[in-house]
This record gives sequence, structure tokens and C-alpha cells, in this order.
Amino acid sequence: MTHEAQANGVNPLDPHQPLKTPLDVLDVERRAHPQNTVLTADSAVTKAEKLERHGDQSDFLESDAKRIKINPTANLETGNGGITRSERRKGVAAVKPEYLVYPPGSNRDTGAAVQDDDAAEGAAHEAEQKPDNRGKRKEKSKGQNTSRSFGSSRDEVGLCGSRMMTPEFSPNECQYGEKCRFEHNLRKYLKDWKRADLGTFQGICPIWKAKGRCNVGWKCRFLASHMEERETEDGKKELVLIENPEVDESLKPQVTSAGIGTLNDISTSAKSDLMKRRFKTPKSDTYNKWLDIQTQRPEEYPDDPPITQDPQAENVVDEQKQEKQDDRASYISPPFLPAEKRKIYFGPETPVLAPLTTQGNLPFRRLCVSLGAQLTYSEMAMSLPLIQGQRSEWALMRAHESEATPPAFNPRTTIVKGYENIRDLKFGAQIAANKPWQALKTAEILTKLCPHLRLIDLNCGCPIDLVYRTGAGSALLDSQAKLDKIVRGMNAVSDDIPITVKIRMGTKDNKPTALKLVDRLVYGGQDAQVYGGGGSGVAAITLHGRSRQQRYTKSADWEYIADCAALIKRFNERGDKLADTIREADPSTQPAGGKVYFIGNGDCYSHIDYQRHLSEAQVDSVMVARGALIKPWVFEEIEKGQYLDKSATERLALVEHFVRYGLETWGSDEIGIGTTRRFLLEWLSFAYRYVPIGILAHLPPNLQDRPPAWRGRNDLETLLGSDNYKDWIKIRYIAPLAFLDTMLTLT
Repeated sequence: MTHEAQANGVNPLDPHQPLKTPLDVLDVERRAHPQNTVLTADSAVTKAEKLERHGDQSDFLESDAKRIKINPTANLETGNGGITRSERRKGVAAVKPEYLVYPPGSNRDTGAAVQDDDAAEGAAHEAEQKPDNRGKRKEKSKGQNTSRSFGSSRDEVGLCGSRMMTPEFSPNECQYGEKCRFEHNLRKYLKDWKRADLGTFQGICPIWKAKGRCNVGWKCRFLASHMEERETEDGKKELVLIENPEVDESLKPQVTSAGIGTLNDISTSAKSDLMKRRFKTPKSDTYNKWLDIQTQRPEEYPDDPPITQDPQAENVVDEQKQEKQDDRASYISPPFLPAEKRKIYFGPETPVLAPLTTQGNLPFRRLCVSLGAQLTYSEMAMSLPLIQGQRSEWALMRAHESEATPPAFNPRTTIVKGYENIRDLKFGAQIAANKPWQALKTAEILTKLCPHLRLIDLNCGCPIDLVYRTGAGSALLDSQAKLDKIVRGMNAVSDDIPITVKIRMGTKDNKPTALKLVDRLVYGGQDAQVYGGGGSGVAAITLHGRSRQQRYTKSADWEYIADCAALIKRFNERGDKLADTIREADPSTQPAGGKVYFIGNGDCYSHIDYQRHLSEAQVDSVMVARGALIKPWVFEEIEKGQYLDKSATERLALVEHFVRYGLETWGSDEIGIGTTRRFLLEWLSFAYRYVPIGILAHLPPNLQDRPPAWRGRNDLETLLGSDNYKDWIKIRYIAPLAFLDTMLTLT
């Protein structure tokens, strides 16, 4: 091909495609981008010149990426729904092309924004930074919404508690008499102050239908389903509450404020004693006094210096040795040794639901237990508010009766000496503390007031700044000596309840300290070895494969988790060899059964991830956190060993389960419904991120991947995957039959 042909606009590569750009395109391009000029290298002329000078080099093997650039239609290693290896982008979920809103390669074909996953781990304790307005005049609010009222989740005038559960003509009188600020006229309250009943669940109170009696009485927003007007003997009309005759009398709950089927409910008198400092904690008080004495002693002893010929240096060495011997001779043993702990078990058949702040509430844990979660934890509770008897913090210790059942255990494949599965239960409490005395007092109080506890877990991994700055959470990773004291003290005062810890790799990136910490907790620090104290007695350690600084920006490091698991495995094997010998350790200083369990945590999103972590990292079990928030049936997948492609209707049924559980926990009155709505939205802020298995082109799914804009297999599935809360509201309008079918199957 000659230059004359090129001048005439003939393309040597494709004679049917002209080299000259159409004038209309050039005109639009110049107007839109006046600074951009078309260069020769940007056109097909450069390729034509290379072809004329060097000949045809089509047989030359080029890289996949280069071939894709030259020929976008090239099909390279196509599979899994038509998505090629080169088209799969790191960090972006591989959705099948037919479900994408925007075509692949377009400017709008980008993954969703990275979510703030700290909400799953202590965000409720994050303090809002308020500006310092001291000494400044308060500015007047401006704008069109300054006089707008946002409403309240309470009745304008509440009904007096003395009238809440009684008939209209009850002779009971209010103890406050005329000074009471609540309404006592039942008909006036129902007409003027109480909001209208809800039509959800066909207007039938879910608590009354399930348990036969509603625990909020006249305040219920489904009141019409369990009230009626009866005629008395004197001809008057009286409003009365009725019970469900279809429910057995033994299943009808007592009327309490704690909810239905809840355990570990602390009495008002106990909270009052805590607030007024009348609650006695003799064990922790005695042990804390002993700790105060021990803090005046050196926590760590340096290694002995090398022997030299210098007489002065030898004198220094002799003095150091003498000081160490004198200090060891004056050592005072702890006031009492830990009691023998209850045997617990972690294994492949016991997937663990992580302690989740805000999202790990009782209704959500109950939902996960119904889907196969075998072990659960409370939300992280701060130790000082528990000691002070704060009601909001003690509410976190409540568990559902389903969490008091034994976890899964297969005696045919696993033998645990002394373990009684029938006495075991699923629920454990997690606390955070920054001082030994707080942790010890909290452990003793929980032991006395919460009879349904499997274990007490110490949080050493919370990355939130407010918790970290106080010295609690992940700050304990940098204070290993203090952490060791806390665990030993908690073991001493917790009677037969085991103590466990949850840690991270460290506080800073590329500087992991967890391996050293695990070694100290399992074998004991240098000070403990000097005094013959042995290990801390920790029963289980959970390691999250991320640092505090890292948060959720990178994937969890399961190789590092495997290294820590190997260390604990060696400890357990050594204990088995020394069993029934003279060198066997004192059982009071060892964990239950002399075995330390190790649980890995991070990015578990499917049964494939779960089984891979068990086999490759050699952990005893795996803790699931964000994966359960996005896909609660991950526990069901682990149990069945297969993917479950839940339909939109089935997922909507789980939402209804949660709502029912929430109303049973917090009540069906105005406050309870507002609380249920709040926590439902908290959960949906994670659940919408689920991408159905059926529209993915590559398995297994990755928890870190963010999907591009996609459409579901039906309208309901599309709305459930939307990040706009307004779309969640639309569900009630487009899926009435789904709601009806779900209700029929649940009732």
C-alpha cells in the first residue's frame, strides 16, 4: 500500500473502514474537548505504516492484555457465564453480563462504593466530634425546616402503668394518685393519645398469636386483635384484654419488660444495688488488693548478662542475681487459685457468630441460631457501665432461650475428656475493660447475676478510636503484661465460667504482635515463669487476621492465623504427652481439660471459605462476622456443605422473621416498634450488599468484592439489592403476595 492510497483515505488494514474521521464527529469533539488534538499515533495510520515497513506479524505471540486492547472481541479462556479471565477485575464482583445495568467497559461500570464496615465492630461507641462553642453566642437556626416536627416514638400522653394490663373497670389505683402525669381514663387514651393500629401481619399481634398473651397490653399497636367490649352484669360496656385460646397455658409468658423467652434478665433491685455500690464483690476486691501489691514489683526480668572477666561486672551480676532471689523469696502467692472450669468445645461442627456491636442484637442472634449458628456472643459491653448498673448496658446481656440449648457435637468423631454437651449452651458474654479492677469486678458480677453464660470473652480487638484511647479494646495488644494480669484475675473470680479473649494481629500494619501475645497467654510471661505461675488459663483465643490500623482495607491474613494455630497446637500436644505424669501442670492454672481452643476470624462468606480455613489454617473453628450480616444463611450453607441460592421471597421471609423476633423482644407498643424499625434498618444496611449466587459468573463469592450496578431476576430481588432506603419501602407495595405467603408459612 502506497502513501498515495493512504492520502486517498484507504485503510490498509480494513479497506471498508476509512481513515478520515467524519466531520460531524470532529466538530463535536472539538467543541467538547478543545484542548485535545488528534495525533497521528492515535489513528490507524500508525498501524498501516508498521504493516508496510515490517510486514505481517500476526503470528507473533502477544500477551492477553495486549490482544484484548487490539481486538476487544477476542475470547480468551471464556467460562463461568461468559466472563473471561481478563475481564474479571480485582475487588469487583463478577456479575453475569445479562444482569448488569451498564454494559461492561462503560464509564459507569464501576463497583459500588466501599462501605464503612467499622459499623459491625464498635461503631456505636464512636463519639461524635462536637465543636467547642464555649463563650460563643448561640446562632439562630436558619432554613425552611427549622420549624419542622420529626415526631416521636412515644405516645403524646402515655397510659399509666397501673392501667396497662387491667380491664377498664379495674379497682386498682395508681400509687401516685393525682400527681401522676399519665392517663388513667382508658377510653380517652385510646381515642385521643394512642396511635392507630397497624395493618402489618393482617392486624394480628405476633406476640399474642405466638404466646397467647401480649406483654404490653393496651399499648399494643395491634390492640384490636386481643381486646373486646363486654357487657357487665349491671349493663355497662367494659373493655377487656383477651387471651389466645389456641395457645397452651404453659406457653403463655409472664408479663415482664424484658421480652418473651429472654434469659439473664437482671432484677431492678440488683441494678439498684450496683448503682448505689451495695453489691458485694469480695473475690475481686481481695484479688485487686493483691494486684496493687504486685504492681510495685518488676513485671519483667531482663536476661542474665554474659559472664565477663571484669571483677566489677561480675559484682553487678551477683547483685542482680541476689535481688532476683530475694524478690522471688518475698513473692506472695495469689489469695486463691481459679476454680476448675466448665469444659467447653469448639470444633468443625460449631461455626461461631461473632460479637457484633448494634447488629448483634438478640433478634438477629436468634435468627442466626435458627439458620444454624452454633455459638453466639453478646454485643460488646463496657465494663464500667455494667459495674454502675446502667440499664442500657445490662440489656446487652440478655439471651434468647434458643441460645441456652447445647451446640452441635459429634461424639463419634471427637472425644473431649470431661465434656458434657448436655450442660453446654451457645451464648457467651463479651466485655471490654481498660483496667484490671474493672474486668475482675465485671467478671464476678456476671458470674453471680447471669446464670446462662457459656463463657466470658475479653475484647482485645475493637479498633474504634473512643475505645482505643481509653486503653481498652485493641489498646491491650500493646500492653501484654496488663492483659495477662486481667485474664489471670478474671479466671480467679469467675468460678466455673471459662475466660476467653478475642484479639487482632496487632495495632499497626506490618508489625504483628499476636504471635508473641498468644505465646504469653498460653505458656505464661517471663514473670509468671519466674514465680512458677504457668499460663494465664485462657480457654480459647480468637484471632482476627487484621491489624487495628488496617481496619477492613485489606483481606484477612490467614497465613498469620495459621502460624498462631500451629503454636497452640504444639502446646496442646505437649499437654497430652505430660498427662498422667509427675510433670503434669496444676489443673487450676490450666484451661478446661488442659486444651486451648483457637478460632480464626476474617472474610468467611461461604462454606468453601469455612472448610478451607479449617483445613489450611488448622483452626478449631471459624468465627463469622460481616458474612453473617450480609448472608445470615451462611451457617445453613456450612451445615449442608453447599451453596443456597435463596430467592427474593425467601430472603423477605427472613426479614419478617427478624421483625417478629424484634417485636417479641422489645414489645409491640410504640417504643418497641420504633426500636425494631431502627435495628431492622441497621441490618438492611448490610443485607442489601448480598449478590445472589444465581447471577454471579464466578464462585466462590468474595466478601471484599463490591458489585457493579446490577438488576435482579425479578423486581423484588432488585429492590432488596438497592442501597436506597426508599426502595426498601417499595417492597411492601410490589410484594403483597410474598408477604402473605410468608405469613401463612410462619403461622
